[in-house]
Amino acid sequence: MSDEAGEVALREHVLKEAARIVDGFPEALKPEIYVVSFRIWRVDQDPRCPYVAIGYNTQSEVRRVLEQECSYEGTARWEYAYWLLEGFETVGHVPEDPVGSALHLAEARAQGLWYEDDGTLSEDERDARDDELVAHFDAVCIDVARRLRADGHLERALGRTVPVVVFDMDRPGWEAEATEAANPAEAIAEFAEHHAAL
Repeated sequence: MSDEAGEVALREHVLKEAARIVDGFPEALKPEIYVVSFRIWRVDQDPRCPYVAIGYNTQSEVRRVLEQECSYEGTARWEYAYWLLEGFETVGHVPEDPVGSALHLAEARAQGLWYEDDGTLSEDERDARDDELVAHFDAVCIDVARRLRADGHLERALGRTVPVVVFDMDRPGWEAEATEAANPAEAIAEFAEHHAAL
């Protein structure tokens, strides 16, 4: 498999799974969903095993947070610390996605990024590979978010335009850059206004 073929295979797999997950959001909640979340994380915090949890937040959850936890609507609405984060399906190099795991592993190997914990790499070399692995999976997720909208899939599934917020809890603040890259400006106007004010 060529590097390009592996990359295409991984991206197509993540896109297909993301579309399936969005389609499977509970019908009763779809009118309430105002944001789709792409939470990037890693199995055991290992950069070689990245995945994305694809979920959402709802207007009801914003109201609950405003009543019980936070008095500022912009924070309750646009800060992922206040969102629904648990129980969503994951895609990527994670045990729940064996196809994604195999595709990611093949791609990382083809690109010379994969390594074993056998002491053959220095700490600096390992850190550099880790950074490249993280950046590469970020690019996959941002591209998938972009394509879900460009294909019209998000609008068909939810009945309207909603932003896709891409974030990683290990990198606070990065979500503004990632989300801007994943969405047209008009889809993230409220999100961008909130983050610009921080």
